This record gives sequence, C-alpha cells and structure tokens, in this order.
Amino acid sequence: MGNTSDVNRRDVMKRAAALGLVAVPGMTALSSCASGGDDGNENKVEKGKKTKDNPLAVNKKAGLEVVIFNGGYGDQYAKDAEKIYAESYGKVKHAKTQKIRTKMQPRMVKGSPPDVINNSGAENMDIASLIDDKQVTDLGPLLDAPSLFDPSKTVRETLRPGTVEKGQFGSEKVYQLNYSYTVYGLWYSKSALEKLDVEYPKTWDEMLDVCAKAKKQGIEAWTYAGKHPYYLAFTMFAFIGKIGGADRLKAIDNLEPDAWEHDAVKQAFEAYAELQKKGYILKGSSGLDHIQSQTQWTKGNALFIPNGSWVENEAKQTTPDDFEMTVAPNPSLDSSDKMPFETVWAEASEPFMVPAKAKNVEGGLEFLRIMMGKESTKNFTELVSALTCVDGAADGLDLGPGLGSAKKVVEAAGDNILSPRHKDWYLQLHNEKVGGALASLMSGDIGPSEAMKRCQKATDEVRKDDAIKKYKR
Repeated sequence: MGNTSDVNRRDVMKRAAALGLVAVPGMTALSSCASGGDDGNENKVEKGKKTKDNPLAVNKKAGLEVVIFNGGYGDQYAKDAEKIYAESYGKVKHAKTQKIRTKMQPRMVKGSPPDVINNSGAENMDIASLIDDKQVTDLGPLLDAPSLFDPSKTVRETLRPGTVEKGQFGSEKVYQLNYSYTVYGLWYSKSALEKLDVEYPKTWDEMLDVCAKAKKQGIEAWTYAGKHPYYLAFTMFAFIGKIGGADRLKAIDNLEPDAWEHDAVKQAFEAYAELQKKGYILKGSSGLDHIQSQTQWTKGNALFIPNGSWVENEAKQTTPDDFEMTVAPNPSLDSSDKMPFETVWAEASEPFMVPAKAKNVEGGLEFLRIMMGKESTKNFTELVSALTCVDGAADGLDLGPGLGSAKKVVEAAGDNILSPRHKDWYLQLHNEKVGGALASLMSGDIGPSEAMKRCQKATDEVRKDDAIKKYKR
C-alpha cells in the first residue's frame, strides 16, 4: 500500500471502522487492504472434475469448514446437511457461535476464512462493506446449477420471489443466500387473547382498547428486546409502509433527505409513543435482550412482542403447550392507510455467504446447494418451525401453530408484502442509530419529533459520507 494516497487511506480507515476492524485486538485497519479482493489466494484448493453429479466441480479431497450462527434456529439443521455433503465430498469441520463478527472478522482480515459463514445475529458482519471490499464470492454458479429440490429446474428457478434480489447489492451479481423465509410481525398467544375475551386488534384504537383491558387484569400489553431495539423495526417499518404506502420505505432505503420527515412516520411514531405514555409496556423492557423479552412474553407477562418467525423455535423451551403462538400484521392506524391491514414485512432471511478467500469455494457453493435440496429443506422446516427460501418446500408438512400462522399471514397478504433493504444496506445505521431512536422513543426519553430528527440526522450523515457505498431501489 506504499503508493496509496492519504485520501484513500482515510477511506480505508472509515470502511474498517464501519466493519469493526479497528476494534479487533492485534489488527490494524490497513491490514484489511491486503486481504481485499478475490484474486491470487495461495490457500485455495484446486477444483475437482465437473460431472453431472458434481456440477460445481468440488475437490473431494479438500474438506469443508462451516460456521453457523447459533441463534433461534440452532445448528442441527446445518449438521444434518453436512452429513449429506460428507457422503459425497468428505469431512466437514463444523463450528457454531453467537459472536459471528468477533470470531469471523479477524479471519476475514487475515484472508483465512471458513468456506461457509452463516452471517446472522446481533453480531453479524456488514455484508455490504465486505462486498465492496471484494471479500465475498458471487453465488451465480450455485444459482445456475441443477436443483436438488426439483431436478428439472436450476436452483435459481426454485427460489421464492425476492430471494435473488435480497442477495444483490447494487449489481446483478448475488453475494448472499438468505436461507429462511421470515415473517415479521406482532406475535401473541391466541389462548391469552381468548382468556381476555378479545380478538386480535385490526386498528390502533382497537389495540389501545385491548391494552387497557389487559392492564385492568394485571397484564402488560407489550414487551420488546430493549438491548436489541432494532427488533422494534420488525413492526414499525411495516406500520410506516401501511400508513403511507410502500414508497415511504423506499425513501428510507434510498436515504432521501426527507425520508423520516413524512407524516406517515410521524403518525407511526406517535402511535407507539402512546403505548409508553399510557403504561402499556412491560416495565424493564428497555433492559431486556431478545431471549429475556421472549421469556416474559411466553410466561404471560405481556400480550404482544415484535419479532420474526424464528421465535417459535427460539422460545420453545419456555412456551406452554396451550400457548397457541400466532403472528399477525401490525394493526392499521385507521381507514386512511394507503395499504390494507394484511400488509406485512416478509422476506428471505438468515444470510449465508461464501468468502472469496475461502480455501474451498466450490465446496461452499455445493453445501448451499444441498441445503436447498428436498431433504434439507424439509428437515429445516420440521426441525426449527421455519419456512425456507425454496418455494413449495413446506407444502404437505405438518406445521406448528406459529409457523402455520406465518404461512397464512403471507398467503393473506398476497401482493401486499413489504421487503425493506435498510438493515441489509446500512447495518450500523439501522441497528444503532434508527434502533437507538426507537429505543429512546419507547422508553419515553424522547418524543416522536425528536425520534424523527435523530433518524433523519443519522440518515443524512450516511448519505453524505463518501466512504459508504450507496444503494437504490
């Protein structure tokens, strides 16, 4: 890097800071410069022979290393897919962790990453920055390979709508496979609502009525993961889109100068602030992590929780047999909403990547092909109560109450499905700045106007920062 200009050095430093590299002990920000790019990796194994049964030319002597995020889905589904891989291609080294960024970022910097990374959880790496640094493999060969779910189709042709687009970052290339299909919404116990003698509220006035009735019986209405406040966005973003139309979320994704100043944002923030003002949020929620908030919910101490469809599996140890876990769209504000009640945020999620510097890139691609096969997709759904990105993979399966309700929500939404890209494109902005503003709003530390200002100020800062790559939709 001896010929790099001071300006470029500053850009590298900014990018490294965004990735969290400068905080890694023993690493320097500039060391990422040496590992960027996908050319000339001495550690790569030679390709194997391409055949009908080995379309991605995996070297059967190479071995494979897979790292899985040990969150709501656990890692057994991956172990099962690894067994299938091992039958044809040899030994697999498996690891699981909840500290993806802490464990994987140093290896990405050194140029010695595993072959497959399940880049998920609260400590996921900033995939957009990694792609910009050419540290991620283009998944095109995988998508164009024959499917193990339907041999008459390519892998690409078996995927649910939006899955391919979710893996794209400003180009036609696909760098990320989002394996699960997640339904975000407001989760509740059907039996708990029945005990209150109420139905799920479809408008905000009805929501406030349910909250009031619950409070009279000593039950708080809402809880949330205060330590991970971006969980609030799982319902808030769809609420904003429902009130003001899908273009409101597009404006937020596109970092527009007035994205957070729209009346739809104001109305959504005011509605949520009312929950706090009227005492309808479980005390202490601001200090709870996702597991603790879910446990308070399954114990019956709160009626509603913003979450994703992984929660059925993640909370199964504390969920009573008669809980009847159910998901529904965030209630409408009122009849003036631009989109119907059924509107929901649903998308391919649970991201996987194959690092460009991986030793066995072909093996990593083949492992993902196996995961999208009939055996693996069925196993995933039955094991962890979640849909996959493969269209039709859950047909005919006996689904649990939570997953069954999620499937019904998606079917009821039809074309009214929202898929914002904010958290994919601008991870730090989404999780820390917007999430932080939502946390302060829900705790009563600030009001709706101040929350809007903070979100817009943070958005403007990102838009004006030339070191951060921008995306449009």
